[in-house]
Amino acid sequence: MLPVTTPDEMGAIDRGAADPVEVLIRRAGDAVAYEARALLGGTYGRRVVVVAGKGNNGNDGRDAARRLARRGVRTTVVDAADAPPVLPDADLVIDAAYGTGFSGTYRSPRPARPDTPVLAVDIPSGIDGLTGRPGGEPLAADRTICLAALKPGVLLEPGASCCGDVDVADIGLDVDRLPDGTPIRTHLLTADDVAAWWPERSAEDHKWRSAVWAVGGSPGMAGAVALTVAGAQRTGAGYVRWSTPGATVATTSGVAIEAVGAELAGTGWGAEVLADHLRFGALVVGNGLGRDPAQRADVRMVVGSAAVPTVVDADGLALLGEQADEVVQPHTILTPHDGEFERLVGHGPGPDRIGDVRRLAERLGCVVLLKGPLTIVAGPDGRVLLTNTGDARLATAGTGDVLAGMVAACCARGLAPLEAAATAAFVHGRAAALGWSDGLVAGDVAALVPAALAGLAGAGDDPVPVP
Repeated sequence: MLPVTTPDEMGAIDRGAADPVEVLIRRAGDAVAYEARALLGGTYGRRVVVVAGKGNNGNDGRDAARRLARRGVRTTVVDAADAPPVLPDADLVIDAAYGTGFSGTYRSPRPARPDTPVLAVDIPSGIDGLTGRPGGEPLAADRTICLAALKPGVLLEPGASCCGDVDVADIGLDVDRLPDGTPIRTHLLTADDVAAWWPERSAEDHKWRSAVWAVGGSPGMAGAVALTVAGAQRTGAGYVRWSTPGATVATTSGVAIEAVGAELAGTGWGAEVLADHLRFGALVVGNGLGRDPAQRADVRMVVGSAAVPTVVDADGLALLGEQADEVVQPHTILTPHDGEFERLVGHGPGPDRIGDVRRLAERLGCVVLLKGPLTIVAGPDGRVLLTNTGDARLATAGTGDVLAGMVAACCARGLAPLEAAATAAFVHGRAAALGWSDGLVAGDVAALVPAALAGLAGAGDDPVPVP
């Protein structure tokens, strides 16, 4: 897992470093110069403009400029405070004006030619290191080199789209903990992490050892529970039961023939589920269920009394609403998008999305997965796991239903709730990335999950943390 440090955490790590700041600047400058040479494709006679601010970010850029000059690069250092609107012509611009701790507004000078590549030091200047929000007019980078650790602002949109390819340079700082020993609690997942967690099949396995029960669907919304079932099956659930309260199995179509239908009463079904739920490794409740208040008592009963991991998604979240804290348990997993987050909290996530999800998980005492370009999974103990494998292909109806089934299947296969939710989100994004760039639908994502899982076996550590 790759540590992700807030600007405040990184500041504390810098101040507590065993090495003098001059040593750290030299290491950072060397890393920046290395990336610059890679972008230039050579050194002698190349022209580089470095926009340098007054802080350590600027010092890193100045050190890189000296190193490049020694290799024959014609370097020009421009003071960020006095930079002209258009920079001198160059083969590369290095943005070392302001780092992740910058606040306020900044209009970055532009390269003389619009096709000139840009290398950002730590983060494009003007992007908030905590939230990813721009202040002013940042200069989009082709590549960003994060020093010591990733920062939230390079992972959260719109900052992520401004960073280009992202690399992390080791400059000799311990970014796994703060100087007082407090561990860093936020990490970005890699393929190696997910591959290490993924449970191997046993010769003694049978279908009931990884069984999932999905309760959802309603008139006009049968497809939602069908997609949830597909997500669970394709993630390796050995047996999937589905139930739509008040509907007969014979009148409900679209669910995979391999799934087993079980009828439930239209109301009062919570007791029926609880009476038989211990045969299952996980439950998933709410997809397409509808928001009839008559369903609320049953959803609350199941969530509050189930003794196995329970994923609550879609209409289930709406029915829990702001009273979720009365019934959720440590093995409950809530999987909202921004609108559903608002129904749980009373307001949507703010600029500090990671912090908001962490605070909700700690307050509720359960796992919360907030869907988005950066999926944020927080546990009740304050740990946060991030994945950015997904892209705009997932912005289509039903992909969240698939994800809910995948989370339940990961739980049923033995992963702890936090790791199960993060693993499912990672694989969900990888599956979408295997599909068409246009026209991908949720059923396609479910069908591609086995290929995404197979790809984990020899994937190795992601060479670049931002796909």
